[in-house]
Amino acid sequence: MEDVLRPLVVIGGSLAITLFIGWAVDWLLRRADARHPETPLWDRLRRCRLPLQVTVCTALLGGSYDKTEAEVVHEHGTAIGRLLALVLIAAAAWLAVRVSSAIVESSYSRYASSAHDPARVRRVRTQVTLIQRVVAAIVGVVAASAMLLTFPTMRTVGTSMLASAGILGVVAGVAAQSTLGNLFAGLQIAFGDMVRIGDTVVVDGEWGTVEEITLTFLSVRTWDERRITMPVSYFTSKPFENWSRGGTQKVATVFFHLDHSAPVEEMRERLGEIVRKSPAWDGRDWNLVVTDTTPSTILVRALITARDPDDAWTVRCEVREKMITWLRDAHPYALPRIATAPAAQPPQTLLEGERGHERRGRHEHFARFEDGLRKDAQGPGRGY
Repeated sequence: MEDVLRPLVVIGGSLAITLFIGWAVDWLLRRADARHPETPLWDRLRRCRLPLQVTVCTALLGGSYDKTEAEVVHEHGTAIGRLLALVLIAAAAWLAVRVSSAIVESSYSRYASSAHDPARVRRVRTQVTLIQRVVAAIVGVVAASAMLLTFPTMRTVGTSMLASAGILGVVAGVAAQSTLGNLFAGLQIAFGDMVRIGDTVVVDGEWGTVEEITLTFLSVRTWDERRITMPVSYFTSKPFENWSRGGTQKVATVFFHLDHSAPVEEMRERLGEIVRKSPAWDGRDWNLVVTDTTPSTILVRALITARDPDDAWTVRCEVREKMITWLRDAHPYALPRIATAPAAQPPQTLLEGERGHERRGRHEHFARFEDGLRKDAQGPGRGY
C-alpha cells in the first residue's frame, strides 16, 4: 500500500503546488492590472502562466522523484532524471522568452500610445521586433547547449571541441558568409533606421509596404497583395526608394497632352474645384502649369499634395478621370487631334498603274489614227 501511496503523494503534491503557484501568480497579476490598468505589462505577463507551471512542476518532480521508491525509478532513475532535466531546461527557456516578450511588448505599447510621430513609432516597432528575435535566438542557443551538456559523452568531447573551435569557426564563417552577412545587415537596419515596418518603399520597380523584418529577410507587401521576400542585405548594398522616411507626405502629378487651343486658365479653375472636393487632398497646395510644348501639342502638369502615398495615388486617378471627362464634354477641341492621310501605295502597285495608263493611252491613239484613215478613204465631203 505504501508503494502505491508514496508516488501518488509525490506526484499529486507536485501538481497541487504547481496549480497553487499558477493561481497565486495569476491573482497577483490581476490585482496589479486592476490597480494600474494603464500598464499593459501585467496583462501580458499572465500569458506566462503555462510555461511557469511547467517549469515549477518539472523542478518539483526533479527534486522528489527519487523519493517515490518505485521500481521504475530504481531501474531507470538516470534516464528519468535526465529527461526531467531536459524538460526543465526547455520550460525555463520557454518562460524566459515569454517574459522578455511581455516586457518588450508592454514597453512598446506604452511608447506607441504616448508618441505623436508615426515614423518614430515604426522605428521603435522595428527595433522591438528584432530585439525579440535576437533574445529568442540567444535563449534557444543557450538552452540547446545546456541540454547537450547533460549527456556525459558531450562533456567528454567538450575539450576537443574547444580545441578545434578556431578551425570550426573559420569554416563555419566561410560556409555561412551569406547568412552572417544578412544577420549583421538585419541589425544594421534595426538600429540604423534605414527602413522600418510600415514604410512605403519601391524596390526593383515594385511599390509596396514593408510588412515584416527579420534578422535574415524582409517582406514587402505590394499594392496588389503580393509578397516580395528579399534578403535584408539588399537594403544595405543597393539603393531603394523609401517614401515614408522624413514624413509620409507626397506630391502627386498628373500630365495631360492637349491641343494648343486648350483653355489652360479654365483648366486651372476646374482643378481647384476637383481637389477641394477630394478627401484625398491634404489641403497644402495644388497648381496647374504648362511644362512643355511640341509642334502639335502642349504638356500640362497638375500638381496635388497628399497625406501619404495611398492618398497620392487616389487623388492622381481622381484628377485624371474628372479632368479628361470635363475636357471631353465642355472643350472637345482641346483634346489632341491626329491628322490622317491616304496611305501611300507600294512601289510595285504604282509601276503597274503607270503601265496600265500607258497601254490605255496607246489604244486610244491607235483608235483615233484608224478613224482618221477611214475618213480619208471615204473622200472629201463623205460622211456628212
